[in-house]
Amino acid sequence: MATTQDVTAQPKGCPVDHHGYQPFDQHDPFPAYAELRREAPVMFDERIGYWVVTRYGDIKSVFADWETFSSENAQAPVRERGPQATQIMKEGGFTAYSGLSARIPPEHTRIREIVQREFTPRRYKTLEPAIRQNVVDLLEKLLAHPDRRADLFRDLAYDVPTITILTLLGADVTQIDTYKRWSDSRAAMTWGDLSDEEQVPHAHNLVAYWQECLALVARAHEEGGDNLIADLVRDQRDGAEITDHEIASVAYSLLFAGHETTTTLIANSLRVLLAHRDQWQAVVEEPKKIKAAIEEVLRYSPSIVGWRRRALKDARIGGVDIPAGADVLLLMGSANRDESHFEGGESFDIDRANAREHLSFGFGIHYCLGNMLAKLQARIVLEEVAARAPHLTLDDPESIGFRENLSFRIPLAVPVTWEA
Repeated sequence: MATTQDVTAQPKGCPVDHHGYQPFDQHDPFPAYAELRREAPVMFDERIGYWVVTRYGDIKSVFADWETFSSENAQAPVRERGPQATQIMKEGGFTAYSGLSARIPPEHTRIREIVQREFTPRRYKTLEPAIRQNVVDLLEKLLAHPDRRADLFRDLAYDVPTITILTLLGADVTQIDTYKRWSDSRAAMTWGDLSDEEQVPHAHNLVAYWQECLALVARAHEEGGDNLIADLVRDQRDGAEITDHEIASVAYSLLFAGHETTTTLIANSLRVLLAHRDQWQAVVEEPKKIKAAIEEVLRYSPSIVGWRRRALKDARIGGVDIPAGADVLLLMGSANRDESHFEGGESFDIDRANAREHLSFGFGIHYCLGNMLAKLQARIVLEEVAARAPHLTLDDPESIGFRENLSFRIPLAVPVTWEA
């Protein structure tokens, strides 16, 4: 049973039982999550300085109570920036801030209302034919490989959402690798465990990334265009209360979140379904099951397994006292398998009735704005792969590795083979 703990009074020099949990190891964190739910559902982890929360009800309650548990630390570096990286970013004019996820009301409410007016299903529908053609082209190229083997992460999932988000924002779609490199740096600098020296090249990338976001806004002012950034600039001119810096910050967020997590969702959807051959066959035979299958993938193997909050005042989570100022890590990857909410939660089941109740997109006022676009792209990919390449076989699924990261569970590859 969890006991009351004090963040300022953790034992020093004494062994601490972390119940197998390793904050940055994403290879297979789920057994450790299960043990934490049983033994220490609210645990202070002195290695990262966070209270780690693992049960569904507790995490949903924290997300819902934004007045007590602020999102202000959601984009803060887990490891403090070293002096050289800090200097590089200062001299490079890096002043980027979160588009929405780390903002709090009333600022969050104001900006979200403006952005949400432009981030609509109508815009997704306009993009859908281009997304599908892009998927078909990539899939045909993949299937033409003479060795009959491919990496679905790099050869399919990598490009699809990147091209989509670059198109949506009016960015250069020929620069996929550049944006991916910048995104990798953002993930490493924000959620990674880097030494001061390792931070240096990433700091240079973040400066270039932010300068490009500012340039997108400046270009929208000069040239207009049919894209989200241009629409926000027009809204500003029509009286909407949003600054150029805020629009650039929205771009900074979407040029990361708009493809990074969707690339992982697509990769995980294919990886998990192909690893459960009977359920992949069910999707092939009944494509109408694809929407439910995506919700189950989001529950069972989400792109984001942990997100952060900060207690603004003394509070309690799951009967444990949390002091004001404490940082909190919410492990949605654990909540999504909590047996108290999802019966047989450790099993993958595309027919699960309540799969959509997962917390992979968060909950409450910060619920992911782009969730519909992410699921649309995953659906199109699964539809086309099921129709054109149902015979793909996952190559040694147990050997697939994942990047080290506090929050994102990203496979290094999804290798497949097929018969002639």
